[in-house]
Amino acid sequence: MNVAIIGASGYTGLELIKILINHPKFNISYVANSTGDINVQDLHPCLKSVINIDVELANASEVAKVADLAFLALPHKTSMAFAKELLALDVKVVDLSADYRLELEAYEKHYCEHGDKENIENAVYGLPEYFKEDIKNAKLIANPGCYPTASLLALLPFIDYIDTDAPIFIDAKSGVSGAGKNPSETTHYCQINDNVHAYNPFKHRHMPEIHEKVRILKGKDVSINFVPHLLPLTRGMLVSVFATLKDDIDVNEVLNSAYKDCEFIRLRDKPVDVKSVAGTNFCDLFTAKNGKALFVSSAIDNLLRGASSQAVVNANILCGYEEYEGIPKIAYVP
Repeated sequence: MNVAIIGASGYTGLELIKILINHPKFNISYVANSTGDINVQDLHPCLKSVINIDVELANASEVAKVADLAFLALPHKTSMAFAKELLALDVKVVDLSADYRLELEAYEKHYCEHGDKENIENAVYGLPEYFKEDIKNAKLIANPGCYPTASLLALLPFIDYIDTDAPIFIDAKSGVSGAGKNPSETTHYCQINDNVHAYNPFKHRHMPEIHEKVRILKGKDVSINFVPHLLPLTRGMLVSVFATLKDDIDVNEVLNSAYKDCEFIRLRDKPVDVKSVAGTNFCDLFTAKNGKALFVSSAIDNLLRGASSQAVVNANILCGYEEYEGIPKIAYVP
């Protein structure tokens, strides 16, 4: 199947190219950004002698001529406008932005006015472990954010066992690549090197995404307190969930039962680390309890399981392929 990558300039666009170059079923037929007029080898020098394709100025009509599916690695608001055009031209879309992840009211509260209200209702949230059957029949996949992916995979198996009258705390830590390619004061080397800090505590845009999916999947409106931190790492994400259990349960059995048939979930008997998942689509999980105090920890590659490789898994399922086809499993170790 011919596929397009729109938004090739950023980190997630580059990761999509790297995955799809070796994919057994997908062929990259179109690559674009907001300017065009450059070869992908010049846009990303790491691809020299690997792939030779011109980067076009993004145009939905041109995509429809050469591709059946498009990956959108674009900022929110920009993405919805392009997705709307592509869907009208019968091109399937996997969107890596936030534009279709939330219900309309929540999206407009935390982002901006939505310009594609019709399609937001038809989008399927692309967390394969929980929405696989819906993904199979979708035309538009809303690829989850990195923080919600790691948080939901850790939290969801325990929702029915948690005392929801007590607060749930999520302590999340991300590598700097999660902030995107454009530099800022907080991601400047002199600021982040040998440093760590929290940002947007209780106010981060991904908190309502986590809250909404728990409500949709478990039917419970729970109090979630989300605090992200920035680490001096290039890639990787470590999320720790703290909650209170209602009863004494075997927490490892809960995780085993939830994920026993899941291709990209690995359950660990020791606390997880980001190095073991860097470069892969795996989510590693560990849990422990102290009386009724629950601890669940997850580790993912924020650019892959938190964005690009999960997008390709969703595309595999959408197109009827095995979900593991072409998906990286070997970690960047050492």
